[in-house]
Amino acid sequence: MGLFVNPDNRAFQDAINAEIYVDKTGLLEVTNRFLATPQKFICNSRPRRFGKSMAANMLAAYYSKGCDSHELFAGRVIEKNSDYEKYLNKFDVIHFDVQWCFKEAGSAEKTVSFITQTILSELRDIYGDIVPEHVDHVSEALAYIREATGNRFVIIIDEWDVLIRDASENNVAQKEYFDFLCGLFKGVEPTKYIALAYMTGILPIKKYKTQSGLNNFDEYTMIASGLMAAYIGFTESEVKVLCEKYQKDFEEVKRWYGGYELNDYHVYNPRAVVSLMLRGSFKSYWTQTGTYESILPLINMDFDGLRSAIIDMLAGESVEVIPYFFQNDMVSFRDKDDVLTLLIHLGYLAYNQKRSQAFIPNEEIRFEFAMATKVNKWSELISFQKESCALLNAVLNYDTEAVSEMLEKIHNQYTSVIEYHDENSLSSVLTIAFLSTLDYYFKPVRELPTGRGFADFVYIPKPMYREDYPALVVELKWNKSAATALQQIKEKRYTESLRDYAGEILLVGINYDKKTKEHTCSIENVMK
Repeated sequence: MGLFVNPDNRAFQDAINAEIYVDKTGLLEVTNRFLATPQKFICNSRPRRFGKSMAANMLAAYYSKGCDSHELFAGRVIEKNSDYEKYLNKFDVIHFDVQWCFKEAGSAEKTVSFITQTILSELRDIYGDIVPEHVDHVSEALAYIREATGNRFVIIIDEWDVLIRDASENNVAQKEYFDFLCGLFKGVEPTKYIALAYMTGILPIKKYKTQSGLNNFDEYTMIASGLMAAYIGFTESEVKVLCEKYQKDFEEVKRWYGGYELNDYHVYNPRAVVSLMLRGSFKSYWTQTGTYESILPLINMDFDGLRSAIIDMLAGESVEVIPYFFQNDMVSFRDKDDVLTLLIHLGYLAYNQKRSQAFIPNEEIRFEFAMATKVNKWSELISFQKESCALLNAVLNYDTEAVSEMLEKIHNQYTSVIEYHDENSLSSVLTIAFLSTLDYYFKPVRELPTGRGFADFVYIPKPMYREDYPALVVELKWNKSAATALQQIKEKRYTESLRDYAGEILLVGINYDKKTKEHTCSIENVMK
């Protein structure tokens, strides 16, 4: 066994030894299907703290000839697969972490040389004269080995994109790195000596113009996760098991750390969930990964509509995004869609593929965005929050006339671009108007299932504020009356959705009259 070639299984052993280990060996069923097929080139990108390295270590432990991993995989999902024994510890594996190599090499310019020399040295230790002395490229060495022995390699690269992210302005180092990857993976010879190539990182493969730099790879991302959806983060069923074991309120965990939508899966941030289970505190765990440094330069870019999109999402709205022209790097931004797409890949936004919309997935991320905007002192956000705070206070004080006037003012000042046609456009104004609730309330629940229908908005106060702030059930009407909105809340028993909520509840009915262009409001208190 070597440092990079045919590694042992200790890294994966450590993951299994942890107090909380969630079995993701089902990923191996997917990679086994793709072994020695045209689909064997895989790039699976995901945010920090979403299990990238654990998955890479698991693949190395399973395929590497440098260890015996029967005990590690005993009782796991993969053991039931018919091909389990066929591929277990049967391959020459090359596994390296580019971030670690970058640090060990001392600079971006020396990284490729460090990787190349380390791998060639270890291959010569194993295969001797099969790798001639004149060979100075890994791809050439693998071709010689394949020709002499018939052996095919599994190549696993962790943090593949670190030079794209951390040396974003170093074009020379990036070109050398991409030449290295292209030599390793593209062309006729690599199809002969590679059984499986698996790269993981935060970014998808960098594009040149409209094409991926390695267009023979199938990519699985936070935009389009495909078959990898269940293996990116924790699924809802996995989180429910942990909540039961550690006696945590699942709905609270969902509000704080869930919200990512990948195909038919609702996905949770694994590091945050584990931290909560072990430490017991509902809070943001992103601050340990340099959130401000990541978010601030992006949301401060001078693109039309970017700041308003961030404010809309802070208020609970989703915004449309076209993610397909992003160049998958840290410097080639053309418009707000590119910035929002990068934030999706970084995990700071979630993405609904069917609607092509981005949104803030949970309280943890919403807190980080709120802190980032406060630290940067966005003047327009500060001004707007003051007006929004006044609106919330008016609701809490049953001042319906003030609520109506403030809704009109906010609509005219901030959302005048929204053309009022129906209740949907009215709802857009409402979410923005109630932006200040994010300090005291969870993200508003849209279309919450209730007694006999769906409430338009339900605002549930965070636990520490429930003695001071009531829950809000809001119903919107168009060309009717605020009283009609309140009557619908009562007739359809919308408050039944809060039957487990022990605090005070306010019913808020809002109507917009298209002829008079006026908002009206009615508010009632429901004591539980």
